[in-house]
Amino acid sequence: MSLYSAVQYLLFVVILTLCVRPLGGYMDRVFSRRRTLLDPVWAPVERGIYHLSGVDPAVEMSARQYATCFVIFGLVCTLALYIILRFRRFLPWFFPQYFTTPLTPDLSLNTAISFSTTSTWQAYAGESTMSYASQMVGLCVQNFLAGAAGLAVGIAFIRGLAREGFETLGNFWVDLTRGLLWILLPASLLGALFLVAQGVPTNFHHYAVAHALEGARQVIPQGPVAALEIIKNLGTNGGGFFNANGAHPYENPTPLTNFVEILSIVLLPAALTNTFGRMLHHRRQGWLFYWVMLALFVGGLGALHVMEQRANPLLHGVAAQRTSLQPGGNMEGKETRFGVAGSVLTGAVTSNGATGSTNAQDDSLTSLGGMILLVNLFLGEIIFGGLGTGLFGMVMTAAIPVFLAGLMIGRTPEFLGKKIGPAENKMIMLYALAGPVTILVLTAVAVASKAGLAGLTTNGGPHGLTEILFGYASCFGNNGQSFGGLSANTGFYNITTAIAMMVGRFGLAIPALAFAGLFARQKIVPRSIGTLSTDSLSFALLLTGYLVIGTALSYLPALTLGPALERLLFKI
Repeated sequence: MSLYSAVQYLLFVVILTLCVRPLGGYMDRVFSRRRTLLDPVWAPVERGIYHLSGVDPAVEMSARQYATCFVIFGLVCTLALYIILRFRRFLPWFFPQYFTTPLTPDLSLNTAISFSTTSTWQAYAGESTMSYASQMVGLCVQNFLAGAAGLAVGIAFIRGLAREGFETLGNFWVDLTRGLLWILLPASLLGALFLVAQGVPTNFHHYAVAHALEGARQVIPQGPVAALEIIKNLGTNGGGFFNANGAHPYENPTPLTNFVEILSIVLLPAALTNTFGRMLHHRRQGWLFYWVMLALFVGGLGALHVMEQRANPLLHGVAAQRTSLQPGGNMEGKETRFGVAGSVLTGAVTSNGATGSTNAQDDSLTSLGGMILLVNLFLGEIIFGGLGTGLFGMVMTAAIPVFLAGLMIGRTPEFLGKKIGPAENKMIMLYALAGPVTILVLTAVAVASKAGLAGLTTNGGPHGLTEILFGYASCFGNNGQSFGGLSANTGFYNITTAIAMMVGRFGLAIPALAFAGLFARQKIVPRSIGTLSTDSLSFALLLTGYLVIGTALSYLPALTLGPALERLLFKI
């Protein structure tokens, strides 16, 4: 590993770790409704919103009511975005002469579901499909709303675990409003100003047309790029203003913007572990979850770097080592301004979260490099993950080894001082099985049908299977990145990927909220000599081991038939 790569990776981990405590404390103050520096600005706006909408901020909701509001809000946002996309030609800044991909009803519905679930799966090229107005009024607004809704669910989940003898988890509309006003809006404003200063455009100019010296005609789209770019990362949405996403110089012009953008993806999800510890008055537990996340992240990052620096074994004439004359490693599909290190760090961050804002072509990774990204997706948003969803994903997953440990010693499992009974176990199992069932069943349907195989326009065999598997794993994880060899803009894939996105959004949030509601009703049980300590090194190792083994048990056959077999075939 070169010094440049090591310094970049180390700097990322150090800055992220230093930001966890202050950001976590700030979010705790925001959602506990304690005073912050932004109160003079946003408190009057908040009261105005409640007055106009008829929301009583003092009225709290049960887990069922909270989940109902979350689902209805998501469906309404989906419908609103669908209408905007279908009628985009009536909106301003519409340049149809440059659009090559029609927004068919199935593509519009898929895109609406994608952005309202923070998946931002894009079966289209942004600059040749979307107008400036549909990007701003439709996609950018949904990035704010969907991100804030996910954050609200994460906060409600934490409240449920922290409360004793309560029937309520808070008010969805209050949590949604405060997440927007106190967190996402001010952070996006600062981030957008930084991106503009770095050269990211924010305008409504007509597409520029340039003529090359050879006579070729080049169309250069512009638009309000910075406004969409920052919230897609902060809100863990993803999606690109341009088809090239983070590889496009208008979205991500320099190594500095690349570093800041990928850091913004994980800042809030990582800081929620500290918020969790503060709200439960158990900071050691919050830090344990963070260190487990970080350990898995660093392990995946190191493995991905090794795979990409070694390059493709079939290219015997290419020097894999970095020298002063060439970067070494697998540079296919990567931007030279980022190199292997910048692309690897971005790949590790985006595949571990719910933000598929890639700056390189995933399909051009080595077979084992692509497998690492796929394994990150299979882990299910527990390594930082989405905004709000990553935190409850880690906690719901951690409840499983707690249950297993309780079975081994013959006592009722306890987690955070509360019993895990039959009702809680049902919610945990629904959560744990949703991923493997959805991803593997949809993949099986795709590879067994002509409509599914028709999407493999460039690759077949093990790599083709990997492309399909990666697509459904990304959609279920509300991630959005894909292998470019899969042509997903068909009726079959627009419908099936939409199903995966809906299950990944609502099929996980509803059991998590139900679990939190069950915990909120309980009283904390006094610790005894047989109580499992969940803030110890031994539990951290147990949790990490379960995450690795559980993922392998669910997906190892699929990985074997996909990227692992592809790598083995290199030697034949």
